[in-house]
Amino acid sequence: MLYYNVIFVVLFILAGLPNRVQAHPHSFIVMNAKPVVKDDQLTGLSMVWTMDEITSADLLYDAGDAKPDSVVWKKLAAEVMANVLGQHYFSEFWHQGKRVKFVNLPPEYRLYRHGAKAVLTFILPLAKPQPLAGQQYTFVTFDPTYFVDMYYDSPDDLQLPDALKARCRFDLHTPAVNSALKNYALSLDKADAPPADVDLGRQFAQTVTLTCQ
Repeated sequence: MLYYNVIFVVLFILAGLPNRVQAHPHSFIVMNAKPVVKDDQLTGLSMVWTMDEITSADLLYDAGDAKPDSVVWKKLAAEVMANVLGQHYFSEFWHQGKRVKFVNLPPEYRLYRHGAKAVLTFILPLAKPQPLAGQQYTFVTFDPTYFVDMYYDSPDDLQLPDALKARCRFDLHTPAVNSALKNYALSLDKADAPPADVDLGRQFAQTVTLTCQ
């Protein structure tokens, strides 16, 4: 298997990609997020990550004709999820200027095929339930190296459960990255990793704000 000794969630897939993929980012994941609520408290986020076709190719090849939720898919899901957990879900969650911790084991996760794309779904669990009334939270999800571009394609990718629609709202902020930084990212080839102090992925990361009355 290609999946061992891997740092980032899709680097194991990219190891077998053709050389035509050159500039950063090399891979793309479209995200969808929805709050998980219990007893009027926020307990986590329900995440859906859809990988692009090229990123998905090797993963779907290894899955072959296996049926959904078969042992093959469950094993692949566990390997992918282990990489996500190794990077703290590639996410940060903030409340009143303080970082909110996650549980390092999702209560549920699944990997499946959607056409030519691989889709990972999971619950990102907060270590402690958080109050909703009168509160505001922000969260970001990104690959620090910007090897993978992780993004919400539109505000519609942020969904509220029915119980929150009347009193909560999402705001999605996409940073206006200057041309110099974009050109720098494009100049990095497949073998390059930007210096840690550049924090490249964060500079391209979208910020999501959840505000409740």
